[in-house]
Amino acid sequence: MGRMSAPADGRDEDGIIDSSPMSPVDEWGNPIPVTIPIALSAGVRVVYTTRLGGVSEGDYADCNFGAHGGEDLMKVTANRMALSRTIGAPITLVSQVHSAVAVDADASASRESDSGRDLVDGDGQVLRADGLVSSAARLALGVFAADCMPVMLCDADAGVIAAAHCGRRGLMRGILRSTVDLMVSRGATPQGIVATLGPRICGDCYEVGGTIADGFDARFPGTYTVTRFGGPGIDLAAAALQELAAGGIPRDNVIDSRPRVAAATQYLDRDEELARLCREDGEGDVDLAVRIESIRHSMCTLENPLWYSHRRAFLAGKAHEGRMLALILREV
Repeated sequence: MGRMSAPADGRDEDGIIDSSPMSPVDEWGNPIPVTIPIALSAGVRVVYTTRLGGVSEGDYADCNFGAHGGEDLMKVTANRMALSRTIGAPITLVSQVHSAVAVDADASASRESDSGRDLVDGDGQVLRADGLVSSAARLALGVFAADCMPVMLCDADAGVIAAAHCGRRGLMRGILRSTVDLMVSRGATPQGIVATLGPRICGDCYEVGGTIADGFDARFPGTYTVTRFGGPGIDLAAAALQELAAGGIPRDNVIDSRPRVAAATQYLDRDEELARLCREDGEGDVDLAVRIESIRHSMCTLENPLWYSHRRAFLAGKAHEGRMLALILREV
């Protein structure tokens, strides 16, 4: 595998990606997940995983973190353990259901494992929710995605962080508002909250049909699109920006992840593992250079081969696909 032309410490000079080019495996022989770090605020880091650096195979290749898609759970666990070691923190997860439910990770019971912690209810079942809030340091809040949009938030002064899984239905039901409200109840202020929008299917690619697009646009005016496929679509990012503004979060407090993601994508334009995935995944042109050149929106999960995409897998006729993780943690 290996990352091309990066220094031996595992980072490029600007910290564009986290990887291990000189040794693609850790001391236990596990492949090291390749991630893209975003400095969200003082002492708060966001991390996006990619398809690179795991032990997954076939339609899940190479670094799937989703446990409900049918992949061997031992491989998923190995990927999660390697990721937890890479970021230096345990990973906290819930069962995502496209709801408006946000939970306080600090007040919830949890089930610990080598690969992190699942928040659980009184019966020991993993909590069904789509937003997580915490004031704990060195604890990563994670949400899965493969076209839906992760939104990561923090109020560094209040010491509160949050992660929200924002698909079409979750946005319609108010998941971002619920997450912001819970942050405020923990001491954050809307004016102090900083946010960033993670990888998602873009408005040029997210074709949903006229009825759905009309309904979404009625809820979030101006989010109706005409996709590059010629049909009606929606813009998740535009809707999220409206929700954040409605919650009192200044537009200047929304940090753009795109420059760092675009740089990481270009940095990996000759990566051996990514080139192999493009040759083998059947989800687009077999040539990595052609795939990279065709990207118009580096954050788009359908366009960028760094990400998993349910829609791209569907268009390729696949029954399965992997899941990425977006994580947020306070360093201290």
